Amino acid sequence: MSSESFHNLVLSTPETFPAFPYARPYNIQTELMRHLYEAIESRKVTVVESPTGTGKTSSLLCASLTWLHDEKNRASKGKLDDVATGDDWVSVQTRDRLRRELEAQELEYEQKLAKARRKEADMKSKARVRKKPKPNGDESRRQSIHEDASFLPEDDDDLEDCDGMNLSLAVRVLMARMDPHAHNEELEPTCTKIYYASRTHSQLTQVVPELGKLKIPGYTPISSLSSDSVSGQGVSYSLGKRKAQDDLTSSCCDDQKYHQSRAVSLGSRKHLCINDELRDRVKDIDEGCRELLAEKKENRCPHLPPVGEEVIINGFRDQILATPKDIEDLAIAGRLSGICPYFASRKAIPQAELITLPYNLLLQKSAREALGIDLNNQIVIIDEGHNLIPTLLSLSTVHISLQLLQTALNQVTTYMTKFRNRLNPANLVQLKRLLAFLDVLAKYVGEWRDQRVEPRVAQSGQLASPPVNIDQKAQQFEFQEVLTPTELIERMGRKVVGLNMLEIVKYLKKSKIARKISGYAEKLTQEAEKELELEVASANLKRRVSGSRKGIVPPLHVIEDFMVALAGATDDGRISFTLTNSSGPLLNAKSKSSSPSSVEVKYHLLNPAPHFRDVVDEARSVIIAGGTMSPISDVQNQLFSHLPPERMTSFSCGHIIPPENVLTVAVTKGPSGRELDFRAGKQGDPRVLADLGQIILNFTRTVPGGMIVFFPSYKFLNTAKSAWTSAANGGYLDKFAAKKKVFFEPEDQAGVESVLHEYAAVVSDSSTGALLLAVVGAKLSEGLNFADELARAVIIVGLPFANLASAELRERMRYVKREEEKCLRDGKQQTIRKGKDAAAELYENMCMNAVNQSIGRAIRHRNDWAALILLDQRYSNPSIRTKLPKWIGGNNLAVPEHFGGVVKAMGIFYRGKRRKG
Repeated sequence: MSSESFHNLVLSTPETFPAFPYARPYNIQTELMRHLYEAIESRKVTVVESPTGTGKTSSLLCASLTWLHDEKNRASKGKLDDVATGDDWVSVQTRDRLRRELEAQELEYEQKLAKARRKEADMKSKARVRKKPKPNGDESRRQSIHEDASFLPEDDDDLEDCDGMNLSLAVRVLMARMDPHAHNEELEPTCTKIYYASRTHSQLTQVVPELGKLKIPGYTPISSLSSDSVSGQGVSYSLGKRKAQDDLTSSCCDDQKYHQSRAVSLGSRKHLCINDELRDRVKDIDEGCRELLAEKKENRCPHLPPVGEEVIINGFRDQILATPKDIEDLAIAGRLSGICPYFASRKAIPQAELITLPYNLLLQKSAREALGIDLNNQIVIIDEGHNLIPTLLSLSTVHISLQLLQTALNQVTTYMTKFRNRLNPANLVQLKRLLAFLDVLAKYVGEWRDQRVEPRVAQSGQLASPPVNIDQKAQQFEFQEVLTPTELIERMGRKVVGLNMLEIVKYLKKSKIARKISGYAEKLTQEAEKELELEVASANLKRRVSGSRKGIVPPLHVIEDFMVALAGATDDGRISFTLTNSSGPLLNAKSKSSSPSSVEVKYHLLNPAPHFRDVVDEARSVIIAGGTMSPISDVQNQLFSHLPPERMTSFSCGHIIPPENVLTVAVTKGPSGRELDFRAGKQGDPRVLADLGQIILNFTRTVPGGMIVFFPSYKFLNTAKSAWTSAANGGYLDKFAAKKKVFFEPEDQAGVESVLHEYAAVVSDSSTGALLLAVVGAKLSEGLNFADELARAVIIVGLPFANLASAELRERMRYVKREEEKCLRDGKQQTIRKGKDAAAELYENMCMNAVNQSIGRAIRHRNDWAALILLDQRYSNPSIRTKLPKWIGGNNLAVPEHFGGVVKAMGIFYRGKRRKG
C-alpha cells in the first residue's frame, strides 16, 4: 500500500479493551493499555512503570496484540484502497476479487495451523517419543575430526552452515532470487511482529500462559469490516458476499472461539538441542552443532533434514506457530517430533506475530542477523526493564585472566610449531601477527602484576626490582587501573601499534582459526589425559582428571572477542586491569586477603546507549516496562538522549492495592533521639549499631509474620552480626530470636535455596514468624516473591551507594560528566540539573534503583499488605523521595519527627489489619 494512503488510515485509541483476559480491568490497567496502544500507533518510545501485582504482562500483551489485530485490518483495507479507489463497477469488482483472494489466503493458512494442532495433539495422545535414529559411522566421524588436516584454517569463503540453516533471512532471500531452484522451500509470508524480551527464560515462561488467556477476536472477513473501524480519510466501499467465502469459513477446522496468536520462543542451543549424544560428547554445544552442520549425509545431526530437503522441517514449524510454547514446551515438542527445535523455531520467525526471546538475542546485532530478525517497523517490548542498562553494558564486556592469556599463547605457539610447513603464506602471516599480539599482551600484563606484587615481596626480605615499560602514574590505584584502548596499545609498544587489528579480526572470523587451534589443543589434552588415566589408580581421581575441563570455553575464543572489542573500540570503551587472588579482585592496598597471584583484564563500555540505538532507530515503537523503573529520568538520560522530545514518553502506574494496605515510613531518628545516618564511615560505630539493633527489636514486637531487613552491603551485615552476638553490645541477636527465628542471606549462591525454604516453612508454621537479614543488590533483592505472610514488613537500612574505590565506577562517572559538559558547550543542554552534575546524578540513581528493587519484594497482589520502612535521615531529602516509585514516594511517604511516631503509625497499621483479618 502506498505511504500516503497508509498514513491516512489512523487508528484511534480504544476506550476499552475487550481482549483483556478478565471481566473488568482496573482503571490503571485501562489507562496503561491506552498509553501503550497510542505509543505504538504514534511510533514512540516509552518507559512504563507498573508495580508487581498490577497485571503488567497481561496489559502489555493485550494492548500490543489489540493494536496488531487492528493494524492487520488496516493493512487489508489499505490494499483494497490502493488497487482501486473509484465507485464504478470496475473498481468494485476489482476490490471484490482482491478481497476474496486475501480471505482465501488467510483461511487457507488458518486451516494449515489447525491441521498442525491436530497432528500435535495426536502425537501427545500417543505419549511416545519417536526413537531417534542412531547415526551411522559415529566412530569414523570422531576419528575424522581428530585428523590433523581438520585443524587447518579454512581458505575459502564458504559460509559457516553449508545447508543454509544458519543464514539470516535476508541472505536466504537474496540467494533464492539469484537461484530460485537452489532451495526447495515454500515462500514464507511475513507480518508485523511484537518482539517481547526479558532477561531470562524463566521470566519469559510467564508470557505464554498470559497469552492464552487473551480474547483476541477470531478471523474477521474483510467484507465485514465497516469503514468506521479505521478513522481518517479512508474511502467507504461496499463489498459483495460470495458463497465460496462462506464455504471456506465453514471448512476451517479451527474450533477456537478466539484468535490464537502465532507465537514462537527463541533460545540458545543450550536450551533447545535434543541431540543427547552430542550434548554428552562435547564441551561447547554451539561448536559441536556447527561441526555437525558441516558434515555430510549420514554424519549430519539426525534431527536435521538432509541437504536439499529442508521443507521437511516446515511441518514442525507449523506446529510451533499453531500453539504457543515456552522454551521448555518447545524442547519437549522437538523430542516428540524428532526434529531440531532450535532451527525449526528460527524458521517460524517470518510468520510469527509474537516472538519471545532473552535480552542477548535482541540486543546483539550479530545475534539478530544470525536469526534473520529485522526490526524495521516492528514493536519491541523489553520487560524487567530495570535490567536493561546493566545488560547493555555487560554484553560488550570481555574478561581475560593472565592464566587464560598464557594458555592461549601456548596453544598458538604449539599449533604454529606443528603446522608451520602446511600453512600457506597468507595464513602464516596472520598467525604470526596473532602470536605477536598475544606475546606482547601477556608480557605487559605480567609486568603490570609484578610491579604491584613485588613491593610485598620486598617486605618479606626478598629483592624487588622494578619492571620495565610500566607507567608510574598507575600507582594512583595500587591494585586497579583503567585505560583507553589507545593507551593500552601505545603501552604495548611498536609491535602492536603497527598491527592492523581489523585485518586480524577479519581473518579470525573467516578462517575460524580460533576453533581450529582450540580443537587441536583439545586433541593433545585428551591424548595426555588418556596416558595419565592409565597411571591413576583411584577411580575418583580418574573421574576428576578426565572431567575437570568439561564446559570450559576455549581460551582463544575469548581472545578473539577481546580483539574484536579492541578493533571496534570507541571513545566510551575502556580496559581495566585488576589484581586478583583466590578471594576475588583487590580494589586497594587496604584489601584484606592473601597475596595476589593474577590479573583480570576487562574490556567494558561506559555508555549503554550506542548498542541500543539500532533497536530504537529501526523499530516502530519501543516499550521498556518494569515493576520498579524509578527514577524513570535515569533510563531516559542514559539511553535516549539522542531522541527528539516528541518521540519520548513515559507512564507510571499507581498500585491496584487500596491505600490502607501499605504503610511507607522514612525513619530519621532512632530510639535514642540521634539522627540515623548509615554512611559507610559510620557503620562500625557502636552507637549506630546499638540504635539499629534496638529499632529492629522494636519492630519484631510489632510486625506479624515474616520481616525482611535489607542491609547496604555484606560488610555492614557481617559487622552488625558480629556486634549483636556479644552480650556487651546488647546481645540483640538473642533478643531477635526470642521474638522471631533469625535467618541470614548466605554469600554463597548454593545456600540460598535452603535458606528460603526454611524461612518460608517457619513463617508458615509458627505464630511469631521469622526475621530475614539480607543485602540490597544480592540474591534475595530481585526476582523473588515475598507475598503475604512472607513479608509483612520490608526494612531498608541506609542507602546502598556503590564503592567509589572502584576505578571502573570512577571512570564511568568522569565519562558522563564529560559528556554533560560537552552537551553544555554544544548548546544541547541548558543547565546542570538542580546543582548536581551528571556524575552525581548517575551515582544517586544507581543507588535508588537498587533500593526500589528491594522494596518491590513485598506487595505482590491486590489483597497483599505490608509496611515499607526506610531507615536513614537522607530519605527525607526531596531529591531522594522523588526517585522512589510513584505509589510509595511523594505524599505517600510519612516522615515522623520522632521514633515514637514511627512505632505509633506501625501499631495502628497492624492493629487495623488484625481487626480486618
